[in-house]
Amino acid sequence: MEKLRNFLKRKDIVFSAKRYFIDAMGAMAQGLFCTLLVGTILDTIGKQFGIGFLTTAFLTIKQGDAVLQYTIGGLCSLMVGPGMAVAIGRALNCPPLVLFSLIPVGFAANSLGGAGGPLAVLFVAIFASELGKAVSKETKIDILVTPIVTILAGIGFAKLIAAPIGAAASAVGQAIMWATELQPFFMGIIVSVIIGIALTLPISSAAICAALGLTGLAGGAAVAGCCAQMVGFAVMSFRENRWGGLVAQGIGTSMLQMGNIVRNVRIWIPPTLAAAVTGPVATCIFRLQMNGAAVSSGMGTCGLVGQLGVKAIRYLRRPVLDALQAIEGVKGPLFNFHENPNPNCPVGAAVRPVLEGRLQKAQSAMEQELASTSLADLLKDVG
Repeated sequence: MEKLRNFLKRKDIVFSAKRYFIDAMGAMAQGLFCTLLVGTILDTIGKQFGIGFLTTAFLTIKQGDAVLQYTIGGLCSLMVGPGMAVAIGRALNCPPLVLFSLIPVGFAANSLGGAGGPLAVLFVAIFASELGKAVSKETKIDILVTPIVTILAGIGFAKLIAAPIGAAASAVGQAIMWATELQPFFMGIIVSVIIGIALTLPISSAAICAALGLTGLAGGAAVAGCCAQMVGFAVMSFRENRWGGLVAQGIGTSMLQMGNIVRNVRIWIPPTLAAAVTGPVATCIFRLQMNGAAVSSGMGTCGLVGQLGVKAIRYLRRPVLDALQAIEGVKGPLFNFHENPNPNCPVGAAVRPVLEGRLQKAQSAMEQELASTSLADLLKDVG
């Protein structure tokens, strides 16, 4: 037993909640920020301000008949798994060969985990890091043994647990979908609180919203809950973190506070209560709806992605009838039939008396349908 303790001490392998759920989790949040969230911010800036090099394809990869194109922001987002895994490895003081081997391990864990990708990366990266540290520099062919052991063990463990973690995340998503069936007041509270909590936890709230297609009124509640968490923690910690912390959490991620939450869970109460208030305010008073991509519902104030998606609905709420009348320059009935028939023509003279009533009914039905259909409804049908 003494030999084992000495071995673990020499390898800097410490089994403690602090190292795994404070140090590693805090580092993982930084990896997430430097990849997914920064990538999302760059994409949003490029689209909103028309910056060409941020919106055009920076890299094109051909895989058979498929062609994959990535912007700079898209490449950042693609590396979210490796980014989190390497950050965790650094927090655990991994030697270089182990640290670099975590890149494919993180990619595999995040991909296999689906909505629970970040949570899967946390457990898999910790396991692979500690095992890699254990075998590091124990053989004369360390440059081969250490990477192979780290990669095989990490990807194998990811294959084993990542999918169940993803299934658990999907179960949470089903609960959220059930909540959206409730009345707006209760739905606003439930969706806002759950998605807000998921945003701060090492679970991808954006991935959950994307997997569920969470848009519309439920998406608006999700945005409100995420905003309450991000802005709440940014303001609460301003005295200690100043402007850097305000920006990093306010338009970055509240996951940066996860280490502090583990130390003192009570600091999570004010933002969560705020989410319970902002949710029903968003759904019942302002009727905020997410019209952007479903992933935007889980982004909160990150790069103002959620706000831009909600803002767009103001214009897309307009009925199709209004848009059609504006395009055609028509006020009143959409179409008129045989306004000035020739009284000397036996056909023309009989058209209006015979068909006018039926045409008015048909036009009224058509206008009612177009008036009750918004541009957002058409976009949903398009997919």
